[in-house]
Amino acid sequence: MPTLTRLKPGKRMSQAVIRGNAVYLAGQVAEKNAGKAVREQTAEVLASIDALLAEAGTDKTKIMMATIYLADISTFAEMNSVWDTWVVEGETPARATVEAKLVAPEYKVEIAVVAAI
Repeated sequence: MPTLTRLKPGKRMSQAVIRGNAVYLAGQVAEKNAGKAVREQTAEVLASIDALLAEAGTDKTKIMMATIYLADISTFAEMNSVWDTWVVEGETPARATVEAKLVAPEYKVEIAVVAAI
């Protein structure tokens, strides 16, 4: 049975869990840009994802699945304007985008991913 490696474990959750050749990231939100526009929040969230994936020994080209939660689905195009410049063409993951009430009103986007290592 493969062991689990937890990255940035906390009392309630870990920021990522590695099992075998996969890493599962917790939903990432914008801490510095909380309350700002979706564009700014998305850029910060994607930078956080890049950093966690690097710590796990992988990168965005290995993302298998992304789930994007938007507090307001009308910001879909704004989020995609940042996402589309971040993903690598030909290496895009499977993806779902849903409207959801996030944990606090200042958060407008949350993204969780699963990537291969």
